[in-house]
Amino acid sequence: MAETIIPAKIRQEIIKRIEIFNHKNFNDGDEDISYFPEFKGKYLYLKRIEFSDISPIARLTYTGNINEWKFAIFKWSRERYDPDEWFFPGVEYIDGTIEGAMKAGLEAYPV
Repeated sequence: MAETIIPAKIRQEIIKRIEIFNHKNFNDGDEDISYFPEFKGKYLYLKRIEFSDISPIARLTYTGNINEWKFAIFKWSRERYDPDEWFFPGVEYIDGTIEGAMKAGLEAYPV
């Protein structure tokens, strides 16, 4: 069975949603702070640039539905993504959406 890959059309929608979120949450589109995606197979890695620093925030696993992602927070203590960690500030925003994951990331790792 082939690995699920995030389709190009879904990738375009993800980029659009991240741009909208950045515009609403970071000084009306401040280029110095923003989320950006990295795509690898079935994974969407949410990263955040803060001035010149890039930080991993979360890894989302594509399930075939753009509003039902599996979530894994990046844990600095282990320097890896942990899908079993559910005790962190912002966990209440995890709802399967990309926007929920970004909100949770802002609480877990404030700017």
